[in-house]
Amino acid sequence: MAIKLDKVDVVVVGTGWAGGIVAAELAKAGKKVVALERGEHRELADFTGVKDELRFTNRFELMQNLSHETITSRNTLDETALPVRTRDEMMAGTDLGGGSVHWAGATYRWWPYDFEMYSKTVERYGKNKIPDGMTIQDWGIKYDEMEKYYDRWEKTAGISGEPDPLGAKRSSDYPTPPMKESPPIHLFKQAAKKLGYHPYQVASANLSEGYTNPDGQTINQCMYCSFCTQYGCDFGAKSDARVTVIPAAQATNNFELRYESYARRVLHKGGKATGVMYVDTRTGQEYIQPADVVALGAFTFTNNRLLMLSGIGQPYDPKTRKGVIGRNFNGQFNITFLGARGFFNKKKFNLYMGAGALGGTMSDFAADNFDHTKLDFINGGGIELRQYGDGAIASNHVPKGTPGWGPEFKDKSLFYANRNLEVWYTPAIMSWWHNYLDLDPTYKDDFNDPLLRVTNKYTDQDRNIAKFGVEKCKEIMKEMGANVIDEDDIPDEFDHIYQGGHYAGGVIMGADPATSAVNNYLQMWDMENLFVVGGSAFPQFAGHHPTATIGALAYRAAEGMENYLKNGGKLA
Repeated sequence: MAIKLDKVDVVVVGTGWAGGIVAAELAKAGKKVVALERGEHRELADFTGVKDELRFTNRFELMQNLSHETITSRNTLDETALPVRTRDEMMAGTDLGGGSVHWAGATYRWWPYDFEMYSKTVERYGKNKIPDGMTIQDWGIKYDEMEKYYDRWEKTAGISGEPDPLGAKRSSDYPTPPMKESPPIHLFKQAAKKLGYHPYQVASANLSEGYTNPDGQTINQCMYCSFCTQYGCDFGAKSDARVTVIPAAQATNNFELRYESYARRVLHKGGKATGVMYVDTRTGQEYIQPADVVALGAFTFTNNRLLMLSGIGQPYDPKTRKGVIGRNFNGQFNITFLGARGFFNKKKFNLYMGAGALGGTMSDFAADNFDHTKLDFINGGGIELRQYGDGAIASNHVPKGTPGWGPEFKDKSLFYANRNLEVWYTPAIMSWWHNYLDLDPTYKDDFNDPLLRVTNKYTDQDRNIAKFGVEKCKEIMKEMGANVIDEDDIPDEFDHIYQGGHYAGGVIMGADPATSAVNNYLQMWDMENLFVVGGSAFPQFAGHHPTATIGALAYRAAEGMENYLKNGGKLA
């Protein structure tokens, strides 16, 4: 029997950037907020002095335990989907701060083109440029409207960076200077400039100097210790929800955080959400948390599955192409982070020092910054060289064709340990009618609820844009002076490996309720007091990392919720 709790103004599911921002903004506005976190409590002390590659990189301690709940995966509609069982195959963050705790920190704004991709593509190239079956659409909001939210998130996170020479207009500079330019980054930038491109430093959530944000939270200076990606920062020098917006919410005394609280349903009556039913996974007790506004700020998979399990919105049907919940699944998969690795005979680098977002990049081949008239794809992507800081276990790169064991392998492993660099491309991923999310008819979780099923198939667009990017990376690596250059292979088909955490769509935003689930405040068309915040709102995926856009949208959604509560159910 579920225990019904006292009603609050807002209940938020998830404590990453999306849920954390919403919780902080509403609590600061004087609203009573409860946040539900499925995972455990994590704080700075849990990571202090912990540089354990085996624990976090190899055993994925900060990732969701898939033995309780996972996804199933298939390529086509006529296949039986199978569960993704290991965290090496799917990394989804859990615990306080969610994915924001273990992210690398690379920060990009998306382009004006990305928010109006359909309209601008048709305007420049005609409708025939968009292949049959591609379901891209405009977001229902433009970059000029998004800019102030980008600026606000960057100031909250203290992002360290320099403006993109080709970038769209900004209302202010990044709040902290760019990170150091290491020798590999300098070499990358020199080569790119010689080729006529416009390189610049990757904007980073690993801060170049100590910073106190507008909420009064202090983020420390990065130590370039290399333990960023898949790790919590033990110096408090990486911007995440745990060191920024969650403390800001807690400081208001309007906020309650409940750990190990697994949301199972959004409850609703008469066309309005009434609260969330969740389980305390420590005791098995069910609770009902009533609220005037429900905000789903969890990972893409969780947001979609909660709506489907709760019977909210019309599920997408690929056969009729009607419905919206689950439509336009997209994101960056293993076809995304491809490029060229160069091996140098006479150059040595200190590759064991670095940071998650320490790198050089360029946008000459991003968005629609180059002419696509004669190209067999649309949009583009960023080209990066990142100096993460190599791990002793994971880093052992040798040229292709080297035996996997024996004297030659040992010799080349030692020789190239500090003599190899990688340049990669992060292409945009378009949406298609056949890539979608629904509930699996076969497999269930610990609570006997259906798992979420992913149907995802690569297209010529995916392979063509990846090939283009690999060729550009090879061109730059050659100019950098590598003696041996290995190109990454382009996969023929999606292999059900969900690494990287960049999965989006399913509860997409737009201007038309027939083709979108939420408006540009991320408010459900079908349920006015339910807001669904996060990457699930992306109609398609741009050619850069998504976190800044998730943060910016969260600020806009929080503004919408505050207006809704203040104005008696109206956003303005």
